[in-house]
Amino acid sequence: MNKTQNVDVEASSSTAPFETTRRKFLMWMVGGMSYLVTLFLAVPLIGNLIGLSFRQKKTQWVKVGGISSLAADQPVNMKFPLRTEDAYIRETVTQDVWVIKHSPSEVTVFSPICPHLGCHYDWDPGTKEFACPCHGSIYSIDGKVLGGPAPRSLDTLPVRLEKGELFVEWEQFKVGIPEKVRV
Repeated sequence: MNKTQNVDVEASSSTAPFETTRRKFLMWMVGGMSYLVTLFLAVPLIGNLIGLSFRQKKTQWVKVGGISSLAADQPVNMKFPLRTEDAYIRETVTQDVWVIKHSPSEVTVFSPICPHLGCHYDWDPGTKEFACPCHGSIYSIDGKVLGGPAPRSLDTLPVRLEKGELFVEWEQFKVGIPEKVRV
């Protein structure tokens, strides 16, 4: 090997680690883009999962309607719009509750969901009882279990009366257990 060839080999070997080839550039670009995409997808997911444990449930009082025209001690199924948010999904759904007016300043509001397995029950005016069509649970007008497999009485909801208007704090409870536990 002559002297000029030896210098060329040394020069090329000393600059090789710092030399940017097209392959290295593409590898860095693909790696960087993969990192950004992963970060873009992971941050909202982790934030949502962690945020659920730290986020307190907001009290959402929803206007159900006026109670002045309701008959005393007669259950009435009242429907109302409820705005829900789940992560990025916001929608308005129609919910219903069973309202029993005892006096102009006193009402009882029952969740329409049977505590046995989550079916919607109905009021039977002939027997003056609430009856679940799914598994035959029967409840009195005050929500107590009269028969069937229901593990507890009907779930009541928090209420507020303002100038004859009924406001309800919509809640859902776990079904199939003896205790009233919020979902």
